[in-house]
Amino acid sequence: MRKIGKVFAVTCLAVSAVVVAGCASGGTTSNDNMVAATVNGRNIMLQEVEREVNRQAGGNPSSLSQLQLAQARLTVLSNLIQREVLFQRAEREKVLPTEAQIDGAIAQQKEQAGTTQEDFDRALKAQNMSIETLREEARKNLAIAALQDKYSGKIIISDREVEDFYSSNRNQFKNERGVALAMIMVDPADNPNIADDAKNESDAKLKIDNIYQQLQGKADFATVARAKSEDINSLRGGGDIGFATEEDLKSNGFPPEVVSNLFGSMQVGDYTQPTFFRGKWYIFKLADKRLQTENLTLESPGVRQQITQGLNNQRKQILNAALLEVAINEARIVNNLAANMINNPGNLGLRPAGEGSAPAQQPATSPAASPAASAPASSNSPAATSSPVQVRPNTNK
Repeated sequence: MRKIGKVFAVTCLAVSAVVVAGCASGGTTSNDNMVAATVNGRNIMLQEVEREVNRQAGGNPSSLSQLQLAQARLTVLSNLIQREVLFQRAEREKVLPTEAQIDGAIAQQKEQAGTTQEDFDRALKAQNMSIETLREEARKNLAIAALQDKYSGKIIISDREVEDFYSSNRNQFKNERGVALAMIMVDPADNPNIADDAKNESDAKLKIDNIYQQLQGKADFATVARAKSEDINSLRGGGDIGFATEEDLKSNGFPPEVVSNLFGSMQVGDYTQPTFFRGKWYIFKLADKRLQTENLTLESPGVRQQITQGLNNQRKQILNAALLEVAINEARIVNNLAANMINNPGNLGLRPAGEGSAPAQQPATSPAASPAASAPASSNSPAATSSPVQVRPNTNK
């Protein structure tokens, strides 16, 4: 069955991450004390904006034009303002997380990153972020999520709504012909954030052959995948990459002989020999196989639950947007960065102090600056290695 996530588009409205191509290279020490905006008198510093633009740019300071930088700064600041507005409302409604919950969120982030503590600390340092800033980001993430859950918890989806949706979208509910796969991947490229990483082609070939020998010796595939695979996206699930149709595999460049074997002689539980394509080595395990497409009814396992969840997510998306709108309308927001751009249209207020631009305006009183809040904590992990195929999670075994 195709996941009905294709029908329900769900986004988190707390703060959307905005991908930009670079960051300012001309920031100077004088920018550190500039107030980019205030929310109910609480400062958002320009250095927070710069740090987030830089983080999203991957630390590349030279690729943005002046206009691109202006747009990036405005967009990032808008997100920070929205985040601060929601966080302050969470404070007023007393839905803040405990220190233990913050500890748990950071521990989960480290686990999901699949890196050592040393690598994790190195990634923070590369983004000019302290553990205190990371904890404050986690605090805001958890508080905003709790605030949204407080209101979305009141949503009720009726049986009639579920039935109407099914009747209008019957073609979405199928168990398609296809296979569920798990994989172990070895990449000849140097991936410093991967434990036991193969650094070159000869190392990669030796490593994949050793893994294959372990599997032939009856080693558990999921255990080996967690220990040896160089694909971060799949190793946490024991190599699971989900369900794919024959067309999915072909469109993602799977060798014809592999596709033929998966849909032919291979039995559930079998795995392929080491296979090299798209510049990497793979071993695939056949976790499930379905050779006929089956139409599902509303009473088929999982269908009613998935529709209910999808409708609930739609309601949550709208409710979160309404919550943000109300919170913004009730807040006192002063956007100094935007005002500075209007007052300096010739250079949009972007040049560092000393190069002809006026600094962002300071308010008459300056409460202590709120810690940076750029993106959810999990986004600070090192870049994940992508899977060779984007397949749907197998929810219909």
